[in-house]
Amino acid sequence: MIPWTEILIRLLLAAVFGGIIGLERERKDWAAGLRTHMMVSVGAALTMMVSAYGFSDILGHPNVVLDPSRVAAQVISGIGFIGAGTILFLKEGVVRGLTTAAGLWTVAAIGLATGGGMYFAAFIATAIAIVILWLLQPVEKRFLSRFEQKTVRIITFERSKSIEITDKLFQNTALSITSCNIEQTDAFFFITIRFRSMDRAIVGKLIADIQADAGVKEVSWNS
Repeated sequence: MIPWTEILIRLLLAAVFGGIIGLERERKDWAAGLRTHMMVSVGAALTMMVSAYGFSDILGHPNVVLDPSRVAAQVISGIGFIGAGTILFLKEGVVRGLTTAAGLWTVAAIGLATGGGMYFAAFIATAIAIVILWLLQPVEKRFLSRFEQKTVRIITFERSKSIEITDKLFQNTALSITSCNIEQTDAFFFITIRFRSMDRAIVGKLIADIQADAGVKEVSWNS
C-alpha cells in the first residue's frame, strides 16, 4: 500500500501542475479556469492511484484477474465530456474553446502521470503546455495573420444589384476570393464574400465604395 505521505505529495503536486495551466486560461477569462484545471488534475491523480493501489487487497485471490490500467484509461475518454462543454460554435467557420478543451485533456494526462509517481514527466509536460499556451501565441498570430481570411457581408435591395456587386468583386484583382454565397429573403439579398487577408487600407476603401452604392442597404465585415 502506498504511504499517506506519498499520497499527499502526489495530490498536491497534481493540484499545482493543474493550477499553473489553469492560471493561464483564467487570465483569458475562460469558463474552464484555475479551479476547473486543478480539480481535473487532482481527480485524475486520485484515479490513477486508485487504479494502481486500490485493489491490492483482492489480488492473489483465486480466479481474480485485474488490469490496473483500465480505470485510469477511462479518465482520458471521460474528460472529453468536460472538454466538449468549453467548445463554442459562434457562427459558421468560427469555433472557440478548442485550445481550452485540449488543455483540460492535457491536464488530465498530467494528473495521471503525477498520480503514477512520474513527477519529472508531469513537470516537463506542464512546462511545455505553458510554452504552447502562452509563449507561442504571439508567434502563431504573427505567422497566421498572413493566411487569415476576411468576410464581407453585403445586403442589397435587388437581385440585379447583388449580381452587379459580385461581378465587380470578382473582377477586382486586389482580392483573392475563396468563397462567395448569395442568399435571398422576401425583401433583401445577402452576399457573403470570403477572401484572404489583405492591407487594411485597401479593404477600407473597398467597403466605402460598396456603401456608397444606392442599391446597398448594409455592409459589414470582420476586421
